[in-house]
Amino acid sequence: MQQKFIKIHPADKVAVALCPLPAGTVVSIDHKEITLTEDIPQGHKFVLEDLGENEPVIKYGYPIGITREPVKKGAWIHVHNMKTALGDLLTYTYDRQDTSLAPTEERFFRGYRRADGKAGVRNEIWIIPTVGCVNNVATAIEKKAQALICGSIDAVAAFPHPYGCSQMGDDQENTRRILADLVNHPNAGGVLVLGLGCENSNIEELKKHIGPYDERRVKFLVSQESDDEIADALSLIRELIDYAGSMKREPINCNELIIGMKCGGSDGLSGITANPTVGAFSDLLISKGGTTILTEVPEMFGAETLLMNRCENEELFNKTVDLINNFKNYFKSHNQTIYENPSPGNKKGGISTLEDKSMGCTQKSGSAPVRGVLSYGEPVKEKGLNLLSAPGNDLVASTALAASGAHIVLFTTGRGTPFASPVPTVKISSNSALYHKKGNWIDFNCGELVEGTDLASLRSKLFDYVIAVASGEEVKSEKAGFHDMAIFKQGVTL
Repeated sequence: MQQKFIKIHPADKVAVALCPLPAGTVVSIDHKEITLTEDIPQGHKFVLEDLGENEPVIKYGYPIGITREPVKKGAWIHVHNMKTALGDLLTYTYDRQDTSLAPTEERFFRGYRRADGKAGVRNEIWIIPTVGCVNNVATAIEKKAQALICGSIDAVAAFPHPYGCSQMGDDQENTRRILADLVNHPNAGGVLVLGLGCENSNIEELKKHIGPYDERRVKFLVSQESDDEIADALSLIRELIDYAGSMKREPINCNELIIGMKCGGSDGLSGITANPTVGAFSDLLISKGGTTILTEVPEMFGAETLLMNRCENEELFNKTVDLINNFKNYFKSHNQTIYENPSPGNKKGGISTLEDKSMGCTQKSGSAPVRGVLSYGEPVKEKGLNLLSAPGNDLVASTALAASGAHIVLFTTGRGTPFASPVPTVKISSNSALYHKKGNWIDFNCGELVEGTDLASLRSKLFDYVIAVASGEEVKSEKAGFHDMAIFKQGVTL
């Protein structure tokens, strides 16, 4: 029998409807009966006691905003009668909490061992344009190269983007950094870097960011120097396929897995089902020596102290403070409101304030200590939980996770989305209705968590699925042939 509502934390002053609850419904919570005075949509909140004006609204055991006006017990509480209580730049105090995890039994996936010692979960050929001017050429090469796939090659994919020229300063450097990160990503058994020839981020400039490379694995082509760039590119791709196509999967310890974590199109169940399940997965992988990366910094606002106090040392705490405040200053420098969130889709799904969204979002981090804080485009170095600087935009953040080294991205959603990223992107639904409606998008259902399945069982099920994906099982976006990427535009365009 489906659970109809949930009070997440004993201190909460609201409960969440897990299915539509009509006005007049009588619910029993903490041995008290409450009559709902309004219809409560699925994922939305109702009040468990009378609240006065400007009174904190408690969910997850923490304030998620304040009331705009008095709200009576049993009433619907949402954007019409509550608001954010967040300010701008804040001062933080380090109050370390030791959340170390005990080691658990090792697990293995079947991946590809690269010549440089890195492990990959796919054996793909990637076409990386240095500049948007050759995007259509890259796409044409991708299309023609499908006929060349053989051996253990999983796919040939191009990653068009609009940048690489008419950029300045850090904005240009970020583009180069992301492109170089993708060139070095171990999910690519071979890479063709396709340049134009006159762009700012030309091949010779990009090589400075790529660093040492295996000439069998990475090939370069300057289109302006070629009589027929498509024919020449296909010749180089044949060489890459000859090299990478003979590689075979082999057992690799899960302590080498790097998993990115991102949410998008959240609803009122995201912080109750999908995100806590991913958090439990993260803890389990870390207990086996693996690595996870949490990003979308603007969706940490309001819950950042939970992450700060799990930092392993004060240096990481200070980096996390900078991570938060630098993003706030980025908004302010563009004369934008820091707390212009949640989105219309989030609100429709039951999320009322950024604190509400952030408390749900950070559930994906589990309970492990923070062991690394990464700037945008910075490769992960520390095993365990890492925080990455990137915006909330789904495609930009997922690309940033891949660029920092994530083999796979776990993407939780209450609304659904078909997009992909440079690496396998597992779509995880917060509710069963979405899972059954969009079976061509969604890979894993966490709606089971309010339908009788316990968290430990669902965590194990998700872990087994991720191992299967790491070992070659295609996610829905891969089956559809989708490969996407987006770079974080931060500067002027010349």
